[in-house]
Amino acid sequence: MATVRGARSGSRADVWRSLFRIGVGVYWLYFASQKWPAPLGVGPTHGIDWMHPLMVRAAAVNPVPLLHDVLTQLVVPNWQVFAVLQAVGETAVGVLLIVGLATRPAALIGTLLALNLSLTVAFTDTDVGIRWLYYLPVLATFEVFVNGSGSLAVDRAPWMPGWLRS
Repeated sequence: MATVRGARSGSRADVWRSLFRIGVGVYWLYFASQKWPAPLGVGPTHGIDWMHPLMVRAAAVNPVPLLHDVLTQLVVPNWQVFAVLQAVGETAVGVLLIVGLATRPAALIGTLLALNLSLTVAFTDTDVGIRWLYYLPVLATFEVFVNGSGSLAVDRAPWMPGWLRS
């Protein structure tokens, strides 16, 4: 079997892509779990109530003109809907990335969720260094989108329908 170095399935690079994808999925699932109801969530916060003051502050300090208007006029009045959508999105992205199912679509959604956080919540912190904690998930999740699932993924199984493969 002649293959280009690093191109065959199961190569070190392919396994690394899998491990990186799983790590990014664990990241998303951990932060999603902070929004789950009390018996399920982990960390000091449970449910979505803690998100309301954060959304109000994010809308007040956001420097992006059109985004500021969307946050104040649409998101803050309907904060529960947007908080639940964020929690559901983070949970779905985390689970799909961990198991390696529909990896690229999940990573694209995760990239959009991370962009949302980096353009809204990141501005609530005045320390630019801390803002990188919001910017790095954009890069990490986009890397999974670009490079795919790696060899250790459900979407690599031969019985997987083509529309679920990445």
